[in-house]
Amino acid sequence: MLFVLTVIIVLLAAGCGKPPDNSKLNWPVQDFTFTNQEGQAFGLADLKGKVWIADFVFTNCVTVCLPMTSNLALLQQKLRDAGVDVEIVSFTVDPARDTPEVLKTYGQNYEADFANWHFLTGYTQDEIKKFSEGTFRSAVQNDPNSDQVIHGTAFYLVNPAGVIVSRYEGAFDTPFEQIIQDAKSILRKEKAK
Repeated sequence: MLFVLTVIIVLLAAGCGKPPDNSKLNWPVQDFTFTNQEGQAFGLADLKGKVWIADFVFTNCVTVCLPMTSNLALLQQKLRDAGVDVEIVSFTVDPARDTPEVLKTYGQNYEADFANWHFLTGYTQDEIKKFSEGTFRSAVQNDPNSDQVIHGTAFYLVNPAGVIVSRYEGAFDTPFEQIIQDAKSILRKEKAK
């Protein structure tokens, strides 16, 4: 099992060090309504007209989710300090284990501000696999040798129209300043309309 996890980490980290190719990103997010950490319905309609960042994690993760969630917590603070109004949405890839209560505790452990950071569950494993692969072009797969879930480490920037416009490395060498600048640029364009 340790060997498998090591191989997964190496493969996920292999793309680090070079910026992702965002030139072909223009993917609309498919409509969804799931359940947040408060046990309330939350979906794409709640994000309409807002800039948001999405990622995929799970609370029982022993590898990439820890740095990803730490980086999102840091990004949330940096966005707040810069006065940039962005929502954050973390989809669990282990919905059977990650109940709203579990997700709330997980978020609290990272000092997440739930005013604009939403941890989502309330779907089946198959539904989140299809959603992640179909919308975000990111694989989700159960590890046959453990209780872990293999998933991508990207952060996705979504514009107010619900279209994914950029993706960034979320676990290692996260480009915080680039994300903030890209979000500011989108918000400026929206104000100019």
